[in-house]
Amino acid sequence: MQGRGEATVIAPHQQHSGMSHAITIHRPLRVEDAGQGYTVNGTPADCVIMALEALKLEPDYVLSGINHGANLGSDVLYSGTVAAAMEGVLNGIPSIAFSLAGPTDFLPEAAKVVEELLFAKPGFLVNPDLIPKGGILNINIPGLPREKIKGVRFTRLGVRRYNPLIHERRDPRGASYYWLGGTPGSLESDELDIDLVAVDQGYVSITPLKLDLTNYEALDRLRNRS
Repeated sequence: MQGRGEATVIAPHQQHSGMSHAITIHRPLRVEDAGQGYTVNGTPADCVIMALEALKLEPDYVLSGINHGANLGSDVLYSGTVAAAMEGVLNGIPSIAFSLAGPTDFLPEAAKVVEELLFAKPGFLVNPDLIPKGGILNINIPGLPREKIKGVRFTRLGVRRYNPLIHERRDPRGASYYWLGGTPGSLESDELDIDLVAVDQGYVSITPLKLDLTNYEALDRLRNRS
């Protein structure tokens, strides 16, 4: 965003992957000036709330990320990056989430892709009508050199289950505690319009997401039950 407009960076003070749309209500929040932006001792969603309510910012857009790590398929349910963008939408602000599906070495490459997506015609900030009302764009960039990224695909969410990985350890008093993790399992589909498949094949994936989680098909069946 440098040189493209006035940008204010607000980030969690520490890692908050997997926080989803959690907000902090049982302890105080602090906003600290970090020189090139602000830090908040809370979640990604807290950062947006504090930007609006504590710092009294009035942003035209909320741009969340670039996150280190993919937010694809069912990952969006756990993603703090996606949640921060959704918090922007809840406050009436057009919002986009960005994630890098690869090592941090490729963050400069991902930043170039983001700049192109936002400002090159028909970029999303040049043409803000492309950002969905009542929802966000969830954009995942493969961890590849720029010249090896094949292009862009507009996709739907896929499903990739994780193989649970739990490390049991013992504290000094002999009680058990656990580290929770997981490794990605195989894809459940190889259809080309799925976000997981697109990124796996070297494409940037752009998936529109909406706040309304209602299952309308099920709702119709319930209303029409005999």
